[in-house]
Amino acid sequence: MLIHLRRSLVMAVICMVFFGFIYAFAGTGVAQLFFKNQANGSLTANGSTLIGQNWSSPKWFHGRPDATGPYADTNPKNPSPVGHAGDNPLVTNGAAGGSGATNFGPHSQKFLDDTKALVAYWHKLGVNPTPDLVTTSGSGYDPDISPQDAIVQIPMVSKATGISASKLRALIKSETHGAQFGFLGSSYIDVLQLNEALVRLS
Repeated sequence: MLIHLRRSLVMAVICMVFFGFIYAFAGTGVAQLFFKNQANGSLTANGSTLIGQNWSSPKWFHGRPDATGPYADTNPKNPSPVGHAGDNPLVTNGAAGGSGATNFGPHSQKFLDDTKALVAYWHKLGVNPTPDLVTTSGSGYDPDISPQDAIVQIPMVSKATGISASKLRALIKSETHGAQFGFLGSSYIDVLQLNEALVRLS
């Protein structure tokens, strides 16, 4: 019996050392060696390229109306145009929530009212919004927009920054990422990277 107990203890220690330490450190080492940016959260000087940022000023390109977007801002100086925190799944219960969609259907009056409010919000900024700019993403923190979403914002950004529309179009083109492997998904722009490139341009 003692032999079996000793073998069990030795095996448990070996597994703990291998899977608890060696395997974890090896995985971290490989990630840092080959995928350093992704392993560290895809951070830039201004945030993460994986999470939507709050772009409330007309001098920036805006992302979708997610939980971190300008529509989620509860600051009285910059109130949400729809009266709640963007893509917050618990907002209908009057409580703050995390990521996730509101799951309002197309027949929901709340969904229609919010969409109309967002359209009016964009029109005040001189933008004729695309459907993406007035509907929320599934995650609530989408960092990307389509090239068309960026193009319709050119008049707003050009007016606020003084940069010509042609330069902004060239900037959008340079920051557009194609479909993965050429056929998976569609072209997209990371809003944070686009605005960082905008800073360099101006």
